[in-house]
Amino acid sequence: MKVLFIGGTGIISSGVSPLVVERGMELYLLNRGQRAEFLPERAHQIVADIRDHRAAREALRDLTFDAVVDWLVFTPDQLEADFELFRGRTLQFVSISSASAYQKPTTNFPISESTPLANPYFQYSRDKIACEDRLVREFRDTQFPMTIVRPSFTYGLTMIPAGYQSWAHPWTLVDRMRRKKKIIVHGDGTSLWTMTHNTDFAKGFVGLLGNPRAIGHAVHITSDEALTWDQIIRAIGAAAGIEPDIIHIPSDFISAFDSDARGPLLGDKAHCAVFDNSKIKSLAPGFTATVPFAEGARKSIQWYENHPERCTVDDAFNAHSERIISAYESARDLASSGR
Repeated sequence: MKVLFIGGTGIISSGVSPLVVERGMELYLLNRGQRAEFLPERAHQIVADIRDHRAAREALRDLTFDAVVDWLVFTPDQLEADFELFRGRTLQFVSISSASAYQKPTTNFPISESTPLANPYFQYSRDKIACEDRLVREFRDTQFPMTIVRPSFTYGLTMIPAGYQSWAHPWTLVDRMRRKKKIIVHGDGTSLWTMTHNTDFAKGFVGLLGNPRAIGHAVHITSDEALTWDQIIRAIGAAAGIEPDIIHIPSDFISAFDSDARGPLLGDKAHCAVFDNSKIKSLAPGFTATVPFAEGARKSIQWYENHPERCTVDDAFNAHSERIISAYESARDLASSGR
């Protein structure tokens, strides 16, 4: 089976690519070649920028594939370019969407693939919904062989996942813990969330490749482990050998100070996210997530400690966090004084 990944070395896909090769598939990766350290052995790399349509077409030449996976499609116009490039070139086109596209706030639990798609807070999610709508229309009109996959918060060795953090410099969270700085947890820390290790995600994902039962369907792939945000932060602290000093701050208060946090918090992580994985288990029999978050967090901390050059700290994020904490504590103290 011949598979093309557009991307293939990101946080989620870097957990999938090695398993695809291990399962005996012939894997091609089309990307800009900037993360060669995550290129699996025996994978074929095609260096091109998928946003440069002409360059991508020239790089692909006359290659055809049993499955194409676009890990990097975020907007409908990018999807239109994919239709043009891969129509007639593949038997299955897998588009990576997002579980953040599910209705916020959600009215039914656990979340299933029949949960409505509607997110008034997060443009990223609305763009993913628009992509899904376009894929469904193309499937109905032309039988384009699409499959939609919705990851939730999926992490791997290079990600130390939290609700409010520096995405570009994940080690900042551990550094703050070890320097006894307060760690912001949105809300009261008791809402439930699902973290999925990329190697667990991979086991469900490979079961969809070349699977005719997956054509025309949307499916999410997550762990069955549900944790509170306090438990998540404490698990990271335990892996780092420190008890974190947690401060609970309302999500809308954080968003008032940091407009970039509005979508990821109010449009995603401020809400409970517990998933019904019956559909992926029916499409990929035997799939189960086996990496508990405590173990996954320990592996990530160890990876960073073995790569000290990657233990970079985001000073701007730290300064911003201190401003939020100071403002919140001042407001809290004023309220408690009765003035």
